[in-house]
Amino acid sequence: MRWDAKGRMWVSCSTTYPHVYPGQEPNDKIVILEDTDGDGKADKCTTFADDVHIPLSFALVEDGCYVSEEPHLVLLRDTDGDGKADFRERVLTGFGTEDSHHALHDFVWTPDGDLLFREAIFHNSQVETAYGPVRAKNSAWFRFTPRNQKLVSFGAYPNTNPWGVTFTKWGHHIASHPIFASAFHATNPAYPKQHPKANGIPAYSGVCGHEFVDFPNWPEEFQGGMIKARYKPTNRIEFHKWVEHDDHFAEEYQFDILFSKNLSFIPVDCRFGPRGAIYICDWYNPVKGHAQYSLRDPRRDRKSGRIWRITPKNFKPQEPAKIADASVKELLENLKRPEYRVRYWTKREMRERDAPEVKAALDEWTQSIFGGSPYQLNPEETHFSTEVMWTYRNIGESEPAWIHCLIQSTDHNARAAATRQLRYWHSDFEEGEIIELLAKAAKDENALVRMEAANAASYIGTPEALNAILPILDGKLDGLDHLKYALTCALGSEALSQHWRGNAEFLEANPKLSKFVNAAKADAVTIINEKPKDKALRKANAIFDKQKDLLEIKIGCVPERMMFTQTKLKAKAGQPIKLTFVNPDATQHNWVLALPGSVEAIGMAGNEMAKDPEGMKKDYIPETESEKILVHSKLLSPDTGQILRFKAPEKPGTYPYLCTFPGHWIIMKGELVVE
Repeated sequence: MRWDAKGRMWVSCSTTYPHVYPGQEPNDKIVILEDTDGDGKADKCTTFADDVHIPLSFALVEDGCYVSEEPHLVLLRDTDGDGKADFRERVLTGFGTEDSHHALHDFVWTPDGDLLFREAIFHNSQVETAYGPVRAKNSAWFRFTPRNQKLVSFGAYPNTNPWGVTFTKWGHHIASHPIFASAFHATNPAYPKQHPKANGIPAYSGVCGHEFVDFPNWPEEFQGGMIKARYKPTNRIEFHKWVEHDDHFAEEYQFDILFSKNLSFIPVDCRFGPRGAIYICDWYNPVKGHAQYSLRDPRRDRKSGRIWRITPKNFKPQEPAKIADASVKELLENLKRPEYRVRYWTKREMRERDAPEVKAALDEWTQSIFGGSPYQLNPEETHFSTEVMWTYRNIGESEPAWIHCLIQSTDHNARAAATRQLRYWHSDFEEGEIIELLAKAAKDENALVRMEAANAASYIGTPEALNAILPILDGKLDGLDHLKYALTCALGSEALSQHWRGNAEFLEANPKLSKFVNAAKADAVTIINEKPKDKALRKANAIFDKQKDLLEIKIGCVPERMMFTQTKLKAKAGQPIKLTFVNPDATQHNWVLALPGSVEAIGMAGNEMAKDPEGMKKDYIPETESEKILVHSKLLSPDTGQILRFKAPEKPGTYPYLCTFPGHWIIMKGELVVE
């Protein structure tokens, strides 16, 4: 769902997903919904386009939209004003098509006017551009600048099901995998390498949308919090507090705004509308995934789909902000408003206006701030000034004075925003000047600013930029996982690694760099019960492990395959078994050993636990089938493991094991043969 400057909702609709059947043509739609009488309900529907191919995401422009049509990034426009697309341009092509639900998605305009989108696991992309090919393997973000057609790929690391994207008031990038995505903005290593896994950094699959609450007509207790649409493993709309830490922001779950036991309810987007209500896009389908179901499963619902409107009790709709018919000065005033979405829609409108007129209004504001005393900023105007800086870039202009100004702000978020902008305006500074600013940010007292300095260095890419961020190694890093990850990725980027990797002289002169890089290579799985605190338990484990006929088994999950590394195990009747189960995947899994013939009953009971808000806390182990379960692990998060000690059943036979995370059991299973 997307809202345009006229207050109309645009919605993408797909009956083609997950693929086009042989002999058929894609006939997916983008429709426009209007509320013409102001009662909060759509009473007019216009089909903008009816020949689209699986439009996983789209982003609006003045007379149309950019849309995902794997393997293409396509621009659809209405050139004659009749409300229907009559112009189609394949702007870029060569994006991966290996897995349709991980293809190009999460289209969003960045605060400074670029089109951001991503793809996930399995995909291999090679996109030809005027600046050379852009390649990505097995997931990456992309940033596209329409005015010069430049495409940049960044943040390539192993992840799965990473839907949902927004930005904070200060331009911090928020996603689902990971949550605080600003730490993942370093440019990529040399293709086909990826950045390392994000061990220890909160990241979730199964989320399809986030919105921060900043509309004044919502209750005070909601202000500043986040509303999140989660479709996996449970179906609900959550509310989280948004809490700042030293080097990142994090969500803290509070409660469910909406929870459904109907497993066909699948929320895939959430957006605030212009009057302050939040809208939920419900895919409504009994088949949630497709890895574990046939692509032609007859249960796939190709007719249903709903949009829910949610408001607080005693809600009073506010008057929509004036955007489509506003003057440039009125649009500039909109940037002072508290609602992120209003500012988002306003900047999109300003990109379509006459650039010299917009620049003149921005210059007038800039002159009123600086006057004869450069870089003096009223703290109360800091955020608006940051919006002005972003708006300059939205219209393709550069105003380095704002970086000089904001990088001296008393607000660390403003300093971080200014440092972030060094990525794009560095060529507008004298070389020594840009390095001086980068070095200043790298030594900032705030870890968020230092993190942005590390990211920016990978875009500048010079030996001087590398040297400018090395002082980050001299500061505090313990407990700052997001900063460490950003620095690891920046140093590992193709742009910066060429200046130190294999350069013995440089590494000898910078021993902290060598130490940090070597430490970052450690990618160990944490065994959650390897060293129990209980002395008696440690003693019992030691005795168990000393048995002469002990069978040691190591089993894990195949990343991105929803499979165990071993599907057949053998043991003697009554034999003691020490089984180490590890999960290097990006999704949670468990290991459950069961009685013969019980896989379907236990698996289906696990599916039903998706209806239980407490299902995850119960490790998705169904109590209703407990008599059929012999032994089980906890629900393991990515890059964790657990040791299980038990005896094989006394009765010979074939004992199944499975993962009971809802939906996984259909293909994620194996057998223990007891002889």
